[in-house]
Amino acid sequence: MKISHAARQAGLPVKTVRYYADIGLVKPAGRSMSGYREYDEAGLAKLGFVRRAREFGFSIEECRELLSLYEDRDRASSDVRTIASAHLAEIEEKQRQLAALRDELAYLVKTCQGNDRPDCPILDRLG
Repeated sequence: MKISHAARQAGLPVKTVRYYADIGLVKPAGRSMSGYREYDEAGLAKLGFVRRAREFGFSIEECRELLSLYEDRDRASSDVRTIASAHLAEIEEKQRQLAALRDELAYLVKTCQGNDRPDCPILDRLG
């Protein structure tokens, strides 16, 4: 199937599918006589896999590793778990950082009088 159809089926923009092919993440099955990239069912499944992995926030390199494990029937699930666990730890750290930012900003908003006077703890903190 042509790249436009594969992209639509996988729920990705054509530009993203081209990018994945260009970096060797998901290669097309071949090219048509007119030079268009063509994808088979296996390629379509890989595109869907990468789309879902990216939705979880995995990096391109993590997607490459996961896709390699997905294709390897002799894989150890512990290898997959290691990658996912590391990513989960990153997400949890980002959540902690965001919670701290939220708390600090909420405090600043609460302490700002929001009146016609020029003094403002929000601007003081940013300064």
